[in-house]
Amino acid sequence: MTRRDPAAPRGTVQSLQLDSTLLKSNLLGDPTQRRIDVYVPHGHDGKGLPLLVDLVGFTAGGPAHTNWKNFGENLPERLDRLIAGGAMPPCIVALPDCFTKLGGNQYINSVVMGRWDDFLLQEAVPFVENKFGCGGAGKRGCFGKSSGGYGAMVHALLHPDFWAAAASHSGDVGFELLFHSDFPKVLRAIAKTENSIQKWLEGFFAAQKPKDDDVHVLMILAMAATYDPDPGAYLGVRLPVTADTCEIIPERWANYVKWDPLTIVETRAEGLKKLKALYIDCGDVDQYNLVYGARRMHKRLEALAVPHIYEEFPDNHSAVDYRMDVSLPILAKALSG
Repeated sequence: MTRRDPAAPRGTVQSLQLDSTLLKSNLLGDPTQRRIDVYVPHGHDGKGLPLLVDLVGFTAGGPAHTNWKNFGENLPERLDRLIAGGAMPPCIVALPDCFTKLGGNQYINSVVMGRWDDFLLQEAVPFVENKFGCGGAGKRGCFGKSSGGYGAMVHALLHPDFWAAAASHSGDVGFELLFHSDFPKVLRAIAKTENSIQKWLEGFFAAQKPKDDDVHVLMILAMAATYDPDPGAYLGVRLPVTADTCEIIPERWANYVKWDPLTIVETRAEGLKKLKALYIDCGDVDQYNLVYGARRMHKRLEALAVPHIYEEFPDNHSAVDYRMDVSLPILAKALSG
C-alpha cells in the first residue's frame, strides 16, 4: 500500500465556498452553497498551472478526499508524493462537494437532482480558475472513480472543447449489466413499506444508522432520479420496472440507456479525438460487473479510432484510490505539454 512520504514538500489545501445560482432549481431541497477544496502544490500559487477536477463516487463529496486517511494517503498527500518524486508535474486540483440528499451524483443535468453538469462548467471551474489563475482551454482535466468515473467519461464525451483530458476509474458503463440485477433487490426493499418509495425513503432518512444494503437501494433510487426523473413523484423517483413482476418498462428504460456511455460514444466519438489524454481502467473482478462494460467501451473506442489508454488490474471495485498513481501523472503531463 502507498503511504504518505513525510519528506515530500507539502502543498496547501484551501476550502472555498461557492453560492450556486444554477443549483437553486434542484427539487431535492439540497443546499446551493457548495464547498470546494483546492490543492495547490508546494512552491506555487496556482498561476499558469493545469487544473484537474476530482469527481468523487457515490456517497461522497469532494472534500472527503482531503480528510485524514488510515493505512494510506489522502489525495493531497498523494499529490505531494507524486509531484515531489517527479512522477507528475505540478497542477491545481479542485474537489467540489456535489453530494445530494439521495446520496450522490452522476454529474449530469437532471430536473430533479439539479443542473450538475452546468454547475461544473459554468460555476465551479470558472470560480477556481479565476481565483488561482490556473487551467483554461487546453489545460483542464477531470477524473473520478465509480459514479465519478462515469462523470469524467460523460463530460469528456459531451464537452471535449471544455475538458482536454479525462480519467475514468471503474466508471459506470454498460447499464444493463450494472442495473438489471439490482431492480429485484429494490422491489423487495420497498415491498416492506407497502410498495411506497416515499415511505421507504422517509424511513431511510429517519434511521439513526443506515444499513449498507439500504445505501445500495438508495443508490438505485438516485439513479432513477438522475436518468429518468419524474418531477411529480416523491423526490422525483420512479422505477423503470413493474412493481409486481419486475419487468422492464421499455420507455422508462430507454431514458437510462441514452445516458450509457456506450450509447453516447456512438455519436460523440469524434470529440474524444480532441483530448490530450483519455484513461480508462477497471478491476478485473469488479463486483458491479463494470469490467464487462469497460471492455465493451475499450473495444468501441478502438473500432472508432479514439486514442486512449485502457488497463485492467487484479482487484474489485472497492478502495482502489491507488490507481490514481497511474492516472494523475498521465493527465498532468498531457495538460502540461
